[in-house]
Amino acid sequence: MNPLLAASNATAGGPGADDDKLSDYVPNSRDLSVSRAPSAVASDEMNQHHINTAPQTPEPESEDELEDDNVDEDDLMNGSSKAAKKAAQSSARKAANAERKAQVAEIGKKRDAMEQAKFADSIKRFQYLLGQTELFQHFIDLKKQREPEFAKMLDEQIANQGGSKGKKKANDHRHRKSEKEEDEELLKDEDAEDEAYVFEESPPYVKGGKMRDYQVQGLNWMASLHHNGINGILADEMGLGKTLQTISFLGYLKFHLQITGPHLIVVPKSTLDNWRREVDKWVPGFNTLVLQGTKEERLDLINKRILTQDFDVLITSYEMCLREKSTLRKFSWEYIIIDEAHRIKNVDSLLSQIIRTFASRGRMLITGTPLQNNLQELWALLNFILPDVFSSSEDFDAWFKTKDDSDSDAVVKQLHKVLRPFLLRRVKADVEHSLLPKKEINLYVGMTEMQRKWYRMLLEKDIDAVNGASGKKEGKTRLLNIVMQLRKCCNHPYLFDGAEPGPPFTTDEHLVDNAGKMVILDKLLKSMKAKGSRVLIFSQMSRVLDILEDYCQFRGHQYCRIDGNTAHEDRITAIDDYNAPGSEKFVFLLTTRAGGLGINLVTADIVVLFDSDWNPQADLQAMDRAHRIGQTKQVYVFRFITQDAVEERILERATQKLKLDQMVIQEGRSQQAQKVGQNKDELLDMIQHGAEKIINNSASMLIDDDIDEIIKRGEEKTATLNSKYAGLDLDALNNFKSESMVNNWEGEDYANKRAGKNLIWIEPAKRERKSNYSIDQYYRDQLNTSAPKSDKPKIARPPKQVNINDFQFYPPRLVELQNKEYDAHRKAQNYVVPAREPEEGETAEQVEAERAEEQERINTAEPLTEEESAEKDTLAGEGFPDWQRRHYQAFIRGVEKFGRKALDKVATEISDHTEEAVREYASVFFERYQELKDWEKVMDRIRIGEEKIREQQDRIDALHRKVKASKFPLQELKIMYGQNKGKTYSDEEDRFLLVRMHHHGIERDDCYELIKRDIGEWPLFRFDWFFKSRTPDELKRRAHTLLLCVMKEEEKGGAAANVTEEEKKPYKGKKRPVDELKSGPGSRDTTPSVSGQKNKKKKV
Repeated sequence: MNPLLAASNATAGGPGADDDKLSDYVPNSRDLSVSRAPSAVASDEMNQHHINTAPQTPEPESEDELEDDNVDEDDLMNGSSKAAKKAAQSSARKAANAERKAQVAEIGKKRDAMEQAKFADSIKRFQYLLGQTELFQHFIDLKKQREPEFAKMLDEQIANQGGSKGKKKANDHRHRKSEKEEDEELLKDEDAEDEAYVFEESPPYVKGGKMRDYQVQGLNWMASLHHNGINGILADEMGLGKTLQTISFLGYLKFHLQITGPHLIVVPKSTLDNWRREVDKWVPGFNTLVLQGTKEERLDLINKRILTQDFDVLITSYEMCLREKSTLRKFSWEYIIIDEAHRIKNVDSLLSQIIRTFASRGRMLITGTPLQNNLQELWALLNFILPDVFSSSEDFDAWFKTKDDSDSDAVVKQLHKVLRPFLLRRVKADVEHSLLPKKEINLYVGMTEMQRKWYRMLLEKDIDAVNGASGKKEGKTRLLNIVMQLRKCCNHPYLFDGAEPGPPFTTDEHLVDNAGKMVILDKLLKSMKAKGSRVLIFSQMSRVLDILEDYCQFRGHQYCRIDGNTAHEDRITAIDDYNAPGSEKFVFLLTTRAGGLGINLVTADIVVLFDSDWNPQADLQAMDRAHRIGQTKQVYVFRFITQDAVEERILERATQKLKLDQMVIQEGRSQQAQKVGQNKDELLDMIQHGAEKIINNSASMLIDDDIDEIIKRGEEKTATLNSKYAGLDLDALNNFKSESMVNNWEGEDYANKRAGKNLIWIEPAKRERKSNYSIDQYYRDQLNTSAPKSDKPKIARPPKQVNINDFQFYPPRLVELQNKEYDAHRKAQNYVVPAREPEEGETAEQVEAERAEEQERINTAEPLTEEESAEKDTLAGEGFPDWQRRHYQAFIRGVEKFGRKALDKVATEISDHTEEAVREYASVFFERYQELKDWEKVMDRIRIGEEKIREQQDRIDALHRKVKASKFPLQELKIMYGQNKGKTYSDEEDRFLLVRMHHHGIERDDCYELIKRDIGEWPLFRFDWFFKSRTPDELKRRAHTLLLCVMKEEEKGGAAANVTEEEKKPYKGKKRPVDELKSGPGSRDTTPSVSGQKNKKKKV
């Protein structure tokens, strides 16, 4: 057999072949039948335990290695040094292959040993489960019917264990035991007793601290599961130390059972660093490895650490599991641990399917979200932890569907009895007595006039849908859109384009005054700051965080921020800055989904939910960032709800769902998974709630009470809401509907009457007639009277000042004059500086000295002179008042993308400003950038961006030199591949890619779309189905690999130095130059022949 053919076949079916699937495979092409065969289909991956148990076939040597074994005559003529170099490279490759084969063989041996252990575990597991409840007998009988070998194995095991005892009992049941016989039997039973080790206190191998009693109980529970061959679900409430319990269990395996690994821990990307630090802190004896980084960094880790098995615990993310599945499948893991395991509840998700193909002896799921009795979700979890029992979802569903309703609840209760041995869930109120229970208070806020105006506009914009007149198909989508727009209005009207006054856009009091939630938040933060508290603010919308960020800068609150776009490194830095001892950060702004997982922020004691999540579990996750082990203060959770609006109804439905989730687990009742707002009626009820009042009522809705009074009233309404659901059982909760959705009254059904009349119950607001004159004002003017004056003295307003942002680069003198003017105003008002509480590390004397110094400055302040006032007005026009934060951020992004010299391109990124204005701003920016608060971070971004631009230019220059070094690059260009040759693309294809990249320019966004068009038009590739079927993205990946080869070649001496004298001679073949071929009158029907063996396409 042709060795090249063998190598190609082995490569096509070998490990990792599924990483390079073809997007358009043409099976009739002779050229693709061998060297470009597609990988195995995904269905083969699902039978992975068959693949794991199969012996690993050594991969044949590659084509390049076989060619390297023969030293060409040209090499001998050029000298022995070149031949020796080739021979050394070939020897090194063979050594590397041999080492890799040895690594694979070693992994195979461990896999065989693992299979034997898993067989023993399965026997122990079946015996244990059959002794728990008859429910398991049903599923095991089904498995025995399908798999005769399994039935034979189980029957033999039961016969071996029970036969001898039964026989002995039958033979001598009338015989009395002697004292000696009884003692021997007791000693034998004691020797045969096999129990798991039980810890009574924190294990000695846990070095980072002392485990709490309930955590030790959790460790014993996991040890018992392992002893019985059972996998488990650790479902403790968030904040009870599930990470520590899991790490201590791995320590038990290592230090008590001498099982060092390998273990695989799959966690969210945001918690990778936290898991590594926790393992090193609590059980420092583990050799821990985190699999993340770029493709090159991961390849280096795989070759040097993973395949050499130089690790005990491998920590990686869900995304890395999908990308590196071929490597992770090679191992038989001792334990696979999945954090936030509700991610695999969907059995059809790619992550759930891939992770099931990983071979392991044990599996552990960690989740802080309570399980629901949705049959499909329960089966997905049971299938993961007991795949040999719950192997068929059809059998699982059939078991329930064959019962009537009364029997169904009884079966589910039995199922919960079965779940109890391998499901552990504790809540803080039961086990963590040192942690004070959090106090949740709903703060009901009103709407400002601007919010009412926008809310009314949104309702009237689609009044038919609001009144339920939309069709069935599009109805739910329209209603969902209306609900989302109304929720935005409840948060802040500035979320709509055109709502914010401007230009010029200013950060001023209007930011607070135009949103009811901002008014309450402003009062709340002032009160909490005076008490020494620190605050977490959560919102679903990142644009709300933008507004809150401007507010914090306006009020002078120091803050940190995390949203879905925050980089992993910036995320860790923000958390460390906020939790640092003596940190001055007062507020932490987070999005509910991005900031609600894997973060410990116990240094804060106030949690503000600016808006509620559709899923109440997400809000619970957010609250528990502060309410967890280590919190020493009373945690208050303030949830903002806009009164008489859509948010009020959403909260009621979320509360109902949360109570359902809790009762389902406690009572063991069958419950289908529900989402808030999952049907059209619910959405319509949410929209219509309070809509008529907002449209037709002109009275003010803004709540302007004292913050303490608002909190007190919120506590009362929160208690009322909770009591509404507290007395209801599960059936009542399922059927509970709000008052507006009840259609039956006094025995008469009003639902059909209302539908029949088809009345529009919400009408658009009536137009108001414009008044040309005021009667009161007319008589007041005629009688020369004035309006009644208030007895309250008017408080003088502070002088109007320019709101100064650091990026607007006002003269420093302007700040000095404005501070002087403000101090003079406070002096005129007899302002007394209040005393504040000393912060950590401060003394009362230091705080008093600071207060006295500020008071002295106010007392000695003088008003501005006429000259200073004129100077202030002049200086106010010298900065950049028309540059708002969005312009500044667009400028930074533009400089990062194009460089500081390409200001014409930067100007295209900034709206509302001309190129001249951008150039003027840039000249000042690069002179005074150190006045920015975060100037180091900003300049690092610009520096990194300009380095990328220079690297791109270096690639362009290197490609230009490479192509120009050959007279006919399409025929003569030589590429020094190194380790990047591969077998997918031919030399002709690679040369064509380089030449056309040079022609079009790699800096163009559509470069690879143009190259794909060229391939389809080029006669040389008329029958090259593989090359013609490549997508622009695939061409781009190959082009980057070739550019890397060109850059490495330049580093070793330049492209021109690699052109031999023979290659510099005029080309004498039959191929025409590229330009002549492209612009000629036409091409032949077939690909032009090429003279000379040198340029022939290789056949494999």
